[in-house]
Amino acid sequence: MISESQLLEQLKSDASRDSAFKELIRLYKERLYWHIRNIVKSHDDTDDVLQNTFIKIFRNINSFKGDSKLYSWMYRIATNEAISFINKRAKLLQITSEETQQLALDNLQSDVYFEGDDIQLKLQQAIAKLPQKQQLVFNMRYFEDIKYKDMSEILDTSEGALKASYHLATKKIEDYLTKN
Repeated sequence: MISESQLLEQLKSDASRDSAFKELIRLYKERLYWHIRNIVKSHDDTDDVLQNTFIKIFRNINSFKGDSKLYSWMYRIATNEAISFINKRAKLLQITSEETQQLALDNLQSDVYFEGDDIQLKLQQAIAKLPQKQQLVFNMRYFEDIKYKDMSEILDTSEGALKASYHLATKKIEDYLTKN
């Protein structure tokens, strides 16, 4: 398996950029898909955001300085793209980003790609009620099992603040699930 530094070297070389980028997509497509999907909810929207994410990564790979892990940098781009997508949709529909998320949640039941049962749907509803930062932290920790150290790089927040956000999020989700 190719190391991150070797992949990065190949991505920055004109001779191997295309094949290295295909490898990058192969390695990270599924993880980034589910990360974005947890934010935007819809399969079709996730595909659009994922495509935009990879376009941004391709265009900006030469400006990646290596201050963080490559995947942390890509997750940050994916997170920002997903949040931008929600905000653009909210602006277009002239509603809040929270209302946009509720709309996506309402459509989740009819999404042929959603394989969850009633419990999963209730969990998604509980998550949608959280502030955006808590949603991100909860999804990254609970669904993707991302370590706080890595999350700290991706979200540019201290590990302590992330742990507090996760704790608050789980309490709010528990409350929601017991009351509903």
